[in-house]
Amino acid sequence: MEGGNEIERLPVDLLAHIFTLLESFKDFAQASGVCKKWRKGARRSLARRERLIFTGYRMDNDSTARLVSCAYSLRELDISRSCWGCQITDNGLYKISLAKCVGNLTSISLWGMSGITDQGVIQLVMKARSLRHLNVGGTFITDESLSAIAANCPLLKAIVLWCCRHVTEAGLLMVVSKCRKLESINVWGVRLPMDCFMGLLAIKPALQIKPVTLHQSLAGAAGASLPVA
Repeated sequence: MEGGNEIERLPVDLLAHIFTLLESFKDFAQASGVCKKWRKGARRSLARRERLIFTGYRMDNDSTARLVSCAYSLRELDISRSCWGCQITDNGLYKISLAKCVGNLTSISLWGMSGITDQGVIQLVMKARSLRHLNVGGTFITDESLSAIAANCPLLKAIVLWCCRHVTEAGLLMVVSKCRKLESINVWGVRLPMDCFMGLLAIKPALQIKPVTLHQSLAGAAGASLPVA
């Protein structure tokens, strides 16, 4: 009883600080359900968090959007597919896009989210104009999403399109042409001819095209095409 009373004396701000140290989202969720004071501390902690990672947890549209909307200082959001299967759809991305913090996000990962389409991705990137890093690998997006990314993410530095087999050369050209700060693009598993990637390097010679083996092949092809002195 005495121990319990001592814990009750902790200020809410101190509780909030302690909760920010919890690496496990499951532990954080359990702590928030202990009592009203702990719930208040958890909400303050959530408001201070700059990073949320939901990978490995079975999140749905409403719970994810609700947590993101409370994370006012959020900069990095990772809602990649969980090991139980992704429960987030376009409706969830739309709800997330309404959160005040979305305009300040610098990193978003939607890796492997098979339940989303261009519709949801477009809604999200239209609001995330501070985005530097975007991972949409393993999704079924098309050039429509790439067009929205090119138009709304001028600060983008890196994009992962791992196995996005519905994107075309036209979509990649839009992103590379309009995202002038782009430094890296991952196109592993994208079914496009070598000439397409050579075209990307023609626009931005310093662009890092991943995987490394592809970049090395492109460099070799470029060297082979040079005239012999």
